[in-house]
Amino acid sequence: MRSDEALADPTQTPAWQRLAALAAAPGKTIRELLDADPDRVRSLTHSGARVHLDLSRQRITDEVLRTLLQLADEREVAARRDDMFTGVHINVTEDRAVLHTALRRPADAPLVVDGDDVTSEVHDVLSRMAHFAESVRGGAWRGATGERITSIVNIGIGGSDLGPAMAHVALEAFSDRSIAFHFVSNVDPTDLTEALRACKPAETLFIVASKTFTTLETMTNAHAARRWLVEALGETAVERHFVAVSTNAEKVAEFGIDTENMFGFWDWVGGRYSMDSSIGLSTMIAVGADGFRQLLDGFHAMDEHFATAAAEENLPLLMGLVAVWNRTFLGIQTTAVLPYSQYLARFPAYLQQLTMESNGKCVRLDGAPVDYETGAIFWGEPGTNGQHSFYQLLHQGTSTVASDIIVVARSENPLTDQQDMLVANALAQAAVLSRGRTAEEVAADGTPAWLVPHKVMPGNRPVSLLTVERLDPFTLGALVALYEHSVFVQGVIWGIGSFDQWGVELGKKVAMGILHTLQDGTSPAFDAATDASIGLYRRMR
Repeated sequence: MRSDEALADPTQTPAWQRLAALAAAPGKTIRELLDADPDRVRSLTHSGARVHLDLSRQRITDEVLRTLLQLADEREVAARRDDMFTGVHINVTEDRAVLHTALRRPADAPLVVDGDDVTSEVHDVLSRMAHFAESVRGGAWRGATGERITSIVNIGIGGSDLGPAMAHVALEAFSDRSIAFHFVSNVDPTDLTEALRACKPAETLFIVASKTFTTLETMTNAHAARRWLVEALGETAVERHFVAVSTNAEKVAEFGIDTENMFGFWDWVGGRYSMDSSIGLSTMIAVGADGFRQLLDGFHAMDEHFATAAAEENLPLLMGLVAVWNRTFLGIQTTAVLPYSQYLARFPAYLQQLTMESNGKCVRLDGAPVDYETGAIFWGEPGTNGQHSFYQLLHQGTSTVASDIIVVARSENPLTDQQDMLVANALAQAAVLSRGRTAEEVAADGTPAWLVPHKVMPGNRPVSLLTVERLDPFTLGALVALYEHSVFVQGVIWGIGSFDQWGVELGKKVAMGILHTLQDGTSPAFDAATDASIGLYRRMR
């Protein structure tokens, strides 16, 4: 921490109080702001790491933006950013550094933290990963019966699943199509069973991703997969068909995996920030070592932009500040992530964990309860599918939803004019959500008077438009890092800890107690509702 300001109540800062007053006062709509200032789009569009961010469709005036930047200064965002990049223990509740940015540092950029050269350690693991990935891709690594690997099954949960699963879909155009990839996370036996239906034991490699090698869901699935393999090929096959992403060598060896095939990471890598660590082993096998390096280059380019760009042009800073304005001051509870790219189908789900596990907090770093809104709900689906599903609520619902619309200019699969059609829909939605359509405009189309109210679009829905030229490994890395740092900025402004997740622990503990009750047949001793549900399940089972 640079000063006690990082722990203090943000509502007492002059900028916060000014923003509250600005939000409460009557203001211009997005349509009025756009029409009144021909220079608005230029002044609110910025670029970094091949990502273009247009904030002109947000409900921000010049004064709001200036005051948001003042708030960032008062909350010492730049100092906290520098602390993160240099390994200060900004995860105060767990007394840890937060160094996911070190996962993508160049090899010639040493970083010593707590006496260890972090960069050297990271590149040692990357080198081992690259050797292994290329041996699988090239056929040098074979199964116990000498067959090539044609199926990879990544077994993890949370950050050990969402990142690799999202990246596989996003980068499928760059993937080795001779290998099928499956991602198993749910303890529901259906998840593993259905994945294995498409696999042949002699040609399947399992990647078990668990830092402690004790994660309940992951290890339950891993042991079930092990039984499936052993029944087909015998015990001796395990070490040729299982590798581990873990730091617990003892548990890994006990499972039957050669610790030479264990790829580690560090306690300063949070699960939701880990897709560019060894957790990304499946990604590296899919796109190759060179493709994975390009992914890391994209991450690093956005890191550098965040670290060096002027505040007025800094994409993560601006995106984070606008998110705070929407959530805390305008009271907008949710953000829809609307990627107009089928390859980004899993991106909204990935961002759900990144944003909601990070900033879904009601206690400040100093232990005081917050009395302002933090952590928007993130959700979404790719366009154009969502347009025929939930966009009705976005346009005419009684709840205002902010939207991030993501446009990819160049398709990897050009078919006649379909990419133009896709982008036309994206830009149309951005226009209608933000500008709306008045009763006068509807009537001018010849609409009967009785029908006019039903066709009015209120508009004034905030939209951020993110545009990239191409969805390649570099761009994916830059996009993910953009959201990572936006989340960081929001957490610093709110004075909350974005890098712990105590809220997920209690449910796990209670679940274990219920599991023991279900399995040993003892009388339940929870609350009345839970006891009744246990009884119903037992009878139905």
